[in-house]
Amino acid sequence: MNKQLAGYFLRNLTLFKPLDYIRYLFFKIIKSKKNKNFIKNNPEIILPPDYLMYESFQLDYKKYYDDSIESAREIINKTSNYINFQNANILDWGCGPARIIRHLPLILSDKNCNFFATDYNEKTINWCKSNIKGIEFNHNLLEPGLWYSDNFFDFVYGISIFTHLSAKMHYEWMKELIRITKKGGVIYLTLHGQAFREKLIKKEQKIFDCGNIVVRDKVKEGHRTYVAFHPKDFVYSWLQETGSEILEYNEGDNKGKPQQDIWILRKKNDN
Repeated sequence: MNKQLAGYFLRNLTLFKPLDYIRYLFFKIIKSKKNKNFIKNNPEIILPPDYLMYESFQLDYKKYYDDSIESAREIINKTSNYINFQNANILDWGCGPARIIRHLPLILSDKNCNFFATDYNEKTINWCKSNIKGIEFNHNLLEPGLWYSDNFFDFVYGISIFTHLSAKMHYEWMKELIRITKKGGVIYLTLHGQAFREKLIKKEQKIFDCGNIVVRDKVKEGHRTYVAFHPKDFVYSWLQETGSEILEYNEGDNKGKPQQDIWILRKKNDN
C-alpha cells in the first residue's frame, strides 16, 4: 500500500489528525538541535510557539524566518506591476503566526503602507498581538465575514488558505475578499494545482482530471490536515463566478517538492 492510499484510509478512520500530532512531536525532536542553534545565533528574533509554527508551516526555525523573508519579497515583486503600494492598505488573510506579514513593513518601508492581518486561530492571533508590532491583527471565524468595511484594501493575499477549506467556503470566502477589496485592487492567492496531482489516489485523480476540486476532509476544516486540490478549470470558473479578473497565473513546478500555483487577481470595477 503506497503512502497516499494509506493516508486515505487513515483519514476515513478519523486517525489522520492524531497521527499528524505524533508527526509534529517527531519533528520537534529531530529538529531540536538545529532549532536551538538558530535561537542561540539569533536571540533577537521572536518566534511563535512550536505547534503554531508547525500548524502553519513546518517546524524549522531557520526556514520559517529566512525563507519567509524571501516569500514576502516574492509577493511584492510579483504584484508590483499591478499595484502602486504607496499608502496602500494591505491584508494578510489567514496570517498564521505572522510568517509573511511581519517582514512587509521593512520591505515596504518607504511606501507608508497600513498593515492588517487576520486568522481564524485565536491562539495565533493572541500571540501575534503580543509579539508583532506595527500590524493590526484581528480574529475571524472559519466562516466569513471580516471586520473590514467594503472597498477598504488595495492588496489582499492568502498563502495556502483556500488549500484548507471546503468547496462551499471557496465561494463564500472569495465573495468576502472581493467585498473588502477596492475596485481595481489586487488579490494574490496560492493553491494546490497540477503539481500536487501525484499526491492524489487514483479515484481522486479522476475527479481532478475532470476539472473538479478534490477535498480531503474527515478532520476539522481549516486545519493543516484538511486539504483541497485545485485543477485549473475549477479555478477559472470559481474566480470568474465570484467577480475576479485574472491578471496572472503561475503554475507550480513539480521538481522535487511540489510548489503551489500562484493566481494574481483584480477586483473588477463593476463590483
